[in-house]
Amino acid sequence: MKTVVQGIKNHVRAVMRVVARGLNKVTGGKVTPNGVTIFGTLMHIPIAFLIASEHFYWAAGLLLVFGLFDTLDGELARLQGRSSVQGMLLDASTDRLKEAMLYTGIAYVLATGAHPAGAAWAAAAVGASISVSYVKAKGEAAVASSEKEIPHHVLNRMFADGIFTFEIRMFILLVALLANQLMIATAIVAIGASFTVLQRLVRISRRL
Repeated sequence: MKTVVQGIKNHVRAVMRVVARGLNKVTGGKVTPNGVTIFGTLMHIPIAFLIASEHFYWAAGLLLVFGLFDTLDGELARLQGRSSVQGMLLDASTDRLKEAMLYTGIAYVLATGAHPAGAAWAAAAVGASISVSYVKAKGEAAVASSEKEIPHHVLNRMFADGIFTFEIRMFILLVALLANQLMIATAIVAIGASFTVLQRLVRISRRL
């Protein structure tokens, strides 16, 4: 499973690397990685509204397009030599905002549907998803305080593993929108992300 996911991620990065080169050439380098990150985040607002209004296919299409921006900004940063700690912080923070917006739209649909209690799964899913990143960040801080001179790009990837990473969670939501199975998907994400939190806690504890 891990090998398959990594293979897909590598393929997506290769495609986005080509897109980044084209975008950089067409715009003369005027489009910045942070600009791509912010624009991609803002475009999740209409996606959330499309979900809330039950236009699932449109939401899935936009989620696919603007979800790729999460890879595009990184490739553009490397191409322009603008990779930075600030950029990593912005990227990680906006990813959490994206999830909050998407699950808000999903919670509204479930709360106003035939099974309103299902909205609890959306709340559990967003809480577990954010906890995955929170544990990672706290683990990085703990290691950085006890082990000096670790490059930030190494530290940033140190506890990024686990079954339900951000990319996996977004893929599940994409499939759920196409299949109109939001309650099942949020339940899967809630359980899977909670397990990922435990995975990371164990790994961080062993490292410390």
